Amino acid sequence: MAQASSEQAADSPAAVTVRLPEDVDLHARPAADFVRTAMGFAASVQVAAGEREVDAKSLLSVLALGAKGGTELRLTATGEDAAAALDALSARVATLSD
Repeated sequence: MAQASSEQAADSPAAVTVRLPEDVDLHARPAADFVRTAMGFAASVQVAAGEREVDAKSLLSVLALGAKGGTELRLTATGEDAAAALDALSARVATLSD
């Protein structure tokens, strides 16, 4: 199950840290599910794994992260529905499967 922690300052983007389920790598199907969720929001959403940060709405970019099961992902979002986007993406990560 994904673990999440949130943080947000008044003038900064909303952010949350989640962990991929141990048995799920962020390959084609799970990445597509993740990106499809991100695309449902107007907010600009970024996902980071380690030192790499990419556009969460770009399938190729998300795949390029090469995130393996158990990897910590940092999600950031800006825009009027940023908090809702992070809530939905956190829930999506928790339910990803191969």
